[in-house]
Amino acid sequence: MLHVTNARWRFGAVALIAVAAINLSGCGVNNIPTKEAEAKQKMGDLQAAYQRRADLIPNLVSTVKGYAAQEKSVLVEVTQARASATSVKLDASTISDPAQFQKFQQAQNNLSGVLGRLMVIQEKYPELKSDQNFMALQSQLEGTENRINISRRDYNEAVTAYNLTLVTFPSVFWAKTLYSAEKPMQLFEATAQAQTAPTVNFDAATPAAPAAKP
Repeated sequence: MLHVTNARWRFGAVALIAVAAINLSGCGVNNIPTKEAEAKQKMGDLQAAYQRRADLIPNLVSTVKGYAAQEKSVLVEVTQARASATSVKLDASTISDPAQFQKFQQAQNNLSGVLGRLMVIQEKYPELKSDQNFMALQSQLEGTENRINISRRDYNEAVTAYNLTLVTFPSVFWAKTLYSAEKPMQLFEATAQAQTAPTVNFDAATPAAPAAKP
C-alpha cells in the first residue's frame, strides 16, 4: 500500500512539474533567452560578412597598386582602416556595451568610406577596369557589401525583438526577476558617411582657356 502511495505521489509531482513548465512557457519565461540567442546568431552572421570583406582587401589593394602605385595615400588609408576594423571585436558582452559597440561601428563605417575611395580609382585607370582579377574582386566585394547590409538589417530586427522582451508584458516580469542581469543590445545606426558615396576627383586641374584676342 505504501509503495502504491509513493508511486502516486511521484506521479503527481511529475505531473505538477509538467503543468508548471507549460504554464511558465505560456507566461513568456522562455522569450528572453530565445530572442537573445537569435540576436547573437544574427550578430555572428554579420561578423562573418565583415570578416569576408576584410579578407578581400589585401588582394584588392595589391591589384590596384599594380596599376596605380602613385595613389599611395588611398592605399595606405585602406590598409590602416582594415587594421583598425579588424582590431575592434564584438562578443556576447560588448554588444550590450554602448561605447564598445560605437567603436566597432565607427571602425567599420570608416573602412566602408575609404573602400569607396579605393574603388573609384578605376575611373582614372581604364587598364585597371579591364583586369580580370580586379573585376572578380570588385564583384566579390559588391556581393559582400550587400551581405553586410542584409545582415545588419537582420541583426537590428532580432535585437529590436529581444529588447522588446525586456520591457513588454509578460516577459518583462522575468526581465525584472529571473533575467535581471540582462541588458538591452545595441542597434546599428545608419550614418551619413555610410549612406553617401564618397566623391573623389582624380582629374588634373584643367588650365584656364586663353583669353580671346580682341
